[in-house]
Amino acid sequence: MPDFIWQALLGGLGVALVAGPLGCFVVWRRLAYFGDTLSHSALLGVALGFLLGVDLRIGILAVCLTAGLLLVGLQRQRHLASDTLLGIIAHTALSLGMVTIAFLPNLRIDLMGYLFGDILAIGHADLLTIALGDMLVLMVLAVSWRGLLAATVHEDLARVEGVPANRLNLVFVMLLALVVAVAMKVVGMLLITALLIIPAATARRFARSPETMAAMAAAFGGLAVVGGLFGSLRWNTPAGPSIVVAAAALFVIVFLLPRRRVGEAAVAAR
Repeated sequence: MPDFIWQALLGGLGVALVAGPLGCFVVWRRLAYFGDTLSHSALLGVALGFLLGVDLRIGILAVCLTAGLLLVGLQRQRHLASDTLLGIIAHTALSLGMVTIAFLPNLRIDLMGYLFGDILAIGHADLLTIALGDMLVLMVLAVSWRGLLAATVHEDLARVEGVPANRLNLVFVMLLALVVAVAMKVVGMLLITALLIIPAATARRFARSPETMAAMAAAFGGLAVVGGLFGSLRWNTPAGPSIVVAAAALFVIVFLLPRRRVGEAAVAAR
């Protein structure tokens, strides 16, 4: 196969490796809309990156972190519900990004590539960024796994037991922002949340423990990347959306399989 196919495959698998475990926490905490908010904010990061002449990933990471921290701070007020705040932040950031781009008349960018990804354009520098991001996210997850899990099951009880829930929530927001910045090249800002949620939801059906679910989510994400990428090459369809369609197809197949009587992940209990 051509080199660009191998690079796209490695990049997609690298993103799936961290999106799966992190997506499990998104599913357990019922924060799907939070992931959408961060991904919508990414366009403003792209616009500010062009405007300020800095690396786009730095701009995306900075804006996503700002949006996440802003939400964490605003959630402490009781006047507006969290989903309302998420909607305000998500659509405001997306619209600000579009307006900022409009003020750059000499700028010519592939907006569709940023919205839906351009995995076939992944280069060696992108692979290095994904690899470094993977190592950072996985190391932080390994260190904070038990605390994040305890805060996910019952935050108040975790605080009583001495778990620094506030700090771990900030860590979780930072990890999500980093994954959004890294994954945008693969599936685009509008589809990142799907890569976080669908593999995790697929793994949830048969997972025996949180750790098993995280590993299975990464595996299902990898299968979706492989299937979507080769389906895109076979039928000449957009690569990013094809990956999401492959992930959805895996979810449907798993959902239709007869369910064995095994314990679900403890934090996944309804």
